[in-house]
Amino acid sequence: MTLFGDGLDAALQKAFTRPAPKTAPAQMRYLVKQLKSTKAVAQTLSISQRTVESYVKNRIRKPRADLDARLEREVLKRWQPQVRARAKERAATTGGIVIDTRARIGYTAPIGTTDDARLRHLTVALPPQYAARLFDAQQAGAAEQQLQQIAAEGLKEMYFQDGGRRAGSLEEVRFTDVEHLEFDL
Repeated sequence: MTLFGDGLDAALQKAFTRPAPKTAPAQMRYLVKQLKSTKAVAQTLSISQRTVESYVKNRIRKPRADLDARLEREVLKRWQPQVRARAKERAATTGGIVIDTRARIGYTAPIGTTDDARLRHLTVALPPQYAARLFDAQQAGAAEQQLQQIAAEGLKEMYFQDGGRRAGSLEEVRFTDVEHLEFDL
């Protein structure tokens, strides 16, 4: 499970204008339409081509739990790509992204000071350049650690340095032990 990658995907899914297909046969038909063949869908989901055909023809209706999760993930990954692209573009150019997290956040400071690393619950609006960096890094296949670093830099600038009004000499913010993470566009 990738906390940051899944969080960014969930934020984009909130922009969808129509619900994705819910039933397994409908999801399978959608994937066949997107991937252009039952063979491609079978390879994507690691199942047989016959199984895909059975779902498409409504002979099988309820998938196993592991297949159900893979099927839903693949459908959501491909659902409404233009809506997803517009939401990314809007966040990266004008809107920015809001991060709501409960994690150990802070930087090296004397123990007992307000900026010492400690468990904090923050809801911070990050400017568009951080949204762009997060989405670009995710698109490039960045590791979870890289996405976490970009978010930490955004929190450093907007929360600790307040857009350059304080803590000017601050170098690195630690962002660890993430208990909760949610993004919103």
